[in-house]
Amino acid sequence: MSASSSPIRVVVADDHVVVRTGFSALLDSQPDFTVVRTASSGLEAVHVCRDVLPDVVLMDIRMPEMDGIEATRQLVGSSPDGADAPRILILTTFDLDEYVYDALRAGASGFLLKEATAERLFDAVRVVAAGDALLAPGITRRLITEFALMPAKPDVAPPSAMKSLTARETEVLLLVAEGLSNPEIAARLVVSEETVKTHVSRILGKLALRDRTQAVIAAYETGLVVPRSRKSA
Repeated sequence: MSASSSPIRVVVADDHVVVRTGFSALLDSQPDFTVVRTASSGLEAVHVCRDVLPDVVLMDIRMPEMDGIEATRQLVGSSPDGADAPRILILTTFDLDEYVYDALRAGASGFLLKEATAERLFDAVRVVAAGDALLAPGITRRLITEFALMPAKPDVAPPSAMKSLTARETEVLLLVAEGLSNPEIAARLVVSEETVKTHVSRILGKLALRDRTQAVIAAYETGLVVPRSRKSA
């Protein structure tokens, strides 16, 4: 961290004191992080975040008073397009947590296993603080499978914002929705990775989305992409 940059401000929300204390101590051991507050419930997390305005929230899902999904929804929806909202990193005990998908739909930027190593924790916070989504291509593909199992919405048409995408941007979005990483998209389209990043950035801007995870969800929920299982039904 350079002398002129500010540390990433983090709130840790979990109803287990050992988890809160452990993650807080680990994060505070790094010069580019500062844990500004902790919370033991979703409701407290919402109040705390509106008070201290953190950059990133480590958010547990199962908490009293208000769960992490609703807390995420309230925090991300607290400002237009979630522009000033903190980035939400969901904490889960295992990667097939049935609530992870709902949390991502609510506006979370990714998820982290509670058993993650310290280095994985540090990397996760830095990734989401930088504005990226913490979802490996494999996880994105699992989200796609979830969409395939959901009942199709009848006569869903892409919104006007989706129609504002150029042909190339639509092509990139379709590949993002397939779960391809930026390097994989670059190889598929025979362009540079920087070009892909530019296209993704423009897509997010036009659709008023926070990250590629939200772009995947938008592509399926608007009907731009139809899972194979639905096509063959």
